[in-house]
Amino acid sequence: MDLPQDKPTTPDAPASHRPAVPTADQVAAYLSQHPDFLIDHPELLSILSPPRVDRGERVVDMQHFMVQHQRNEIAQIKALQKDIVSASRANLAVQARVHAAVLAIISARTFEQLIQTVTTDLANLLDADVVTIAVEQQGGQRTKLPHQGVEILQPGTVAEVLGPERDIVLQTETEGDPRLFGAGAGLVRSAALARLPVSANAPAGMLCIGTRKPGKFQAGQGTELLSFLARVLGITIAAWLDLPA
Repeated sequence: MDLPQDKPTTPDAPASHRPAVPTADQVAAYLSQHPDFLIDHPELLSILSPPRVDRGERVVDMQHFMVQHQRNEIAQIKALQKDIVSASRANLAVQARVHAAVLAIISARTFEQLIQTVTTDLANLLDADVVTIAVEQQGGQRTKLPHQGVEILQPGTVAEVLGPERDIVLQTETEGDPRLFGAGAGLVRSAALARLPVSANAPAGMLCIGTRKPGKFQAGQGTELLSFLARVLGITIAAWLDLPA
C-alpha cells in the first residue's frame, strides 16, 4: 500500500502560508505583560538558561543558585514520580498474581487437586520456581504422603525457621533448604516462607515459595498479599479435612 506523500514546499511559498514566529521583542513584550508566566509554567525553568550576573569578586550569584536549585528539585520530583509509577505497576502485577493463585486454590474439586494445584500451578502463577507445603509430622514415625511437593518436617521445624512470633520470613539470598523444598532445593536462591494457619488441631505447616533469582524476596517488601494467600490456603485445607478452626 502506497503511503500519501507530503506536498513539496518551495522557498517561494507565500509568507501567509508559513507559521509566524514571534520575534525576541514580541516575546519580551508578552512576558512583560504576563509576569507570572514562569510561575504558571515551572517546567520551562529546566530548559531556559538564566544569565549569570557578574557582581564582582567573592559575591555569590544567588539568582543563579536558586534557579539551579529549583531545577535539581524538579529533576528529583520527576525521578520520584517515575519510581512511584514503577512501584505501583509492580504491586498491581503481584496483586493480580496472588488473586489468580487464590482463585486456583478455591476452585479445586478435590483435596488431591488442591495439593496438586499448590505444588505445581502456583509456581507459574506466582512467577516462582518451586512451591511446596511443608508440614510437621505427628508422632514418632515419619509420615509418608503420596503427594509430590508436600514435605514432612520434624516437630519444631516451623518454630525454628519462622521464630515463635513471626508468620512470614523473606529470604533475600539463600540456598534452598532441602527440608522445605525437597528435590527442588537446588533451584532456590531467594525464598518466601509463610505459616499455614490450618487449625489448632493440625500440625504446624508452611507455604514455601522459592525462586532462582537472588534478591526477589527482600525484608522490606510488604507481606500482606502473601499472608492473605497463606490464610486462604489454610482455611481451604481445614475445610477439606473437616478440621475445626
